[in-house]
Amino acid sequence: MFTKILIANRGEIACRVAATARRMGIKTVAVYSEADANAKHVAVCDEAILIGPAPAKESYLCGDKIIAVALATGAQAIHPGYGFLSENGDFAEACTKAGLVFIGPPASAMRAMGSKSAAKSLMEKANVPLVPGYHGDVQDADFLREEADKIGYPVLLKASAGGGGKGMRVVEHSNDFKAALASCKREAINSFGDDKVLAEKYLSRPRHIEIQVFADTHGNCVYLFERDCSVQRRHQKVLEEAPAPLMPSARRAAMGEAAVAAAKAVRYVGAGTVEFIANQDGSFYFMEMNTRLQVEHPVTEMITGTDLVEWQLRIAAGEPLPKKQSELMIHGHAIEARIYAENPEKGFLPSIGTLRHLHTPDAVTFELGGAPGTGIPAAVRIDSGVRAGDAISPFYDPMIAKLIVWGADRAEALTRMSQALSEYQIVGLATNIAFLKRLIEGDAFASADLDTGLIERNQEVLFPAPTAAPPGALALAAVSLIKSEEESAGNLSDPWGNALGWRLNSALVRQLSFSDDYVQAGDAKAYVSTLEYRSGSWLLNQVPLSLMQHDGFNLSIKLGASAVHGTVRRDGELFHVFTGGSHYTLHYLDPMAHAGEAETEGGRLTAPMPGKVVAVLVSQGQEVKKGDPLVIMEAMKMEHTIAAPHDGLVDEILYAVGDQVADGAPLLAFKTA
Repeated sequence: MFTKILIANRGEIACRVAATARRMGIKTVAVYSEADANAKHVAVCDEAILIGPAPAKESYLCGDKIIAVALATGAQAIHPGYGFLSENGDFAEACTKAGLVFIGPPASAMRAMGSKSAAKSLMEKANVPLVPGYHGDVQDADFLREEADKIGYPVLLKASAGGGGKGMRVVEHSNDFKAALASCKREAINSFGDDKVLAEKYLSRPRHIEIQVFADTHGNCVYLFERDCSVQRRHQKVLEEAPAPLMPSARRAAMGEAAVAAAKAVRYVGAGTVEFIANQDGSFYFMEMNTRLQVEHPVTEMITGTDLVEWQLRIAAGEPLPKKQSELMIHGHAIEARIYAENPEKGFLPSIGTLRHLHTPDAVTFELGGAPGTGIPAAVRIDSGVRAGDAISPFYDPMIAKLIVWGADRAEALTRMSQALSEYQIVGLATNIAFLKRLIEGDAFASADLDTGLIERNQEVLFPAPTAAPPGALALAAVSLIKSEEESAGNLSDPWGNALGWRLNSALVRQLSFSDDYVQAGDAKAYVSTLEYRSGSWLLNQVPLSLMQHDGFNLSIKLGASAVHGTVRRDGELFHVFTGGSHYTLHYLDPMAHAGEAETEGGRLTAPMPGKVVAVLVSQGQEVKKGDPLVIMEAMKMEHTIAAPHDGLVDEILYAVGDQVADGAPLLAFKTA
């Protein structure tokens, strides 16, 4: 077994690999960019070496730098994690030439499966069912559109070297094909350095089911059952579960055997995932093979009682598979939710900022059976690469953590996930936690009515209109404000500095005003409450209010006859109230604060986040209609289109293609028609 390995990655997967290595007594070397100098993965490894500036192309994608660090630190092997260089055959080959073990499949297997088009050709020869499409090398735009016309719309364009939803577009009509192709190719070249695409028939209401396979150097290969990854946004997975709901045992065996056959066809070694797209009638088609450990591997670990990273290390060291197919069994049900820094209500736009407050549900672990230490199942498990105070930057994927739960059956897992999401608290940036809770509790997911269009089919349920904050949340914010005023009042013996509301022969009565997405600032319907100070208590809108317990940011209050418990974190004039499993963001309208300066001049469309301008689709003086695309930005590995808010005229273009822009920077001046 290795005594030291280098982890060529960052974030939660680097921390995940380091945890298993530490348990096995293997020392670890981390690499990091300038943006990650204080990152969690740097802290949890035994050594850490700086390899370059923040952009991945200058750090985490520099294979030669990583190999040099491995050799200099005495590492014997390199674990690539997922993403970055994990499916780069040239890097795997370079590791071998340098005398290092690449903890993954051989370069030949990577190349065979790394190209979606080549993999589909290989599967076609092996008589594996394929979705109708074009997987060839000709990339001329007119030719590809002709092929798409033959396939029939809707058509899915997909980066041949891609993964993770990058470089994918659904094209509904022939007239839209070339614009979608250009966008797809731009994103593919930025993410993978290869703009080759393939075109396939886009199936309606398909399920995305993948099979975890493992092979060793002794000719053994097994499958560790399936994961259902149908719930997606922007072709990226949001929820994953194992086993797949409503999966007959015969179909499970057929898909597992097909996946093993695919792995054996390329002499695969290590962890891999064979992905299938399945119709509602049970028929399935080969989609691609990911030649690495998947983001969602924890759900497989939890239902099989295995540590897949340990399996990777043992197989890379030349050991045989730890278990035979007959020894693998499914125990219970597991669900994984990806906690992202993003705003679902704004098209899942990534969010950038600092984790000012981070509270997670308590992790609960237990063994499924066997000798202690042989399994890692948990009732609640959190895989994360960040801590409170860390920043989510624009340079990398905005995933904060993976929340994984286990239950004896799917119903128990659903209940446990709902409770865990209720306990997850983040302040400092937008997250998808509330959205995930609506997903888990919605009828579609709960009843296993699954397909890749689930989110689009349930827009009204998943994206409800803002609702009024309940009285309990407003009361918690009011008490938090009062206590913070008391703590910052200074010398309480000075009557002029006393913030306890004392008045001679009278009571202090004041108005507190808050607003939120439901009631905007300045709205006549803002939450205006009358607060009357009493001895040790208050009247809030004539309802008795008192503080029962105050422990840091945690409050227990009594409002009328009801007890209300919650956590309140203040961030400037924003009060983040966590109560009853919900998160309310209330803006305190301080009557003593001066009105801020007017926002950016009207008519100037601004960047929604820091990023790079990759396309300017209009010219100065051009007339456009509402919804017309104006500028395309690339940020956090995704493209974002800035569209005309109404009919008008482009008055001035302020940035050119290739320019880096800051969050909120005006991109162009726009006049109303």
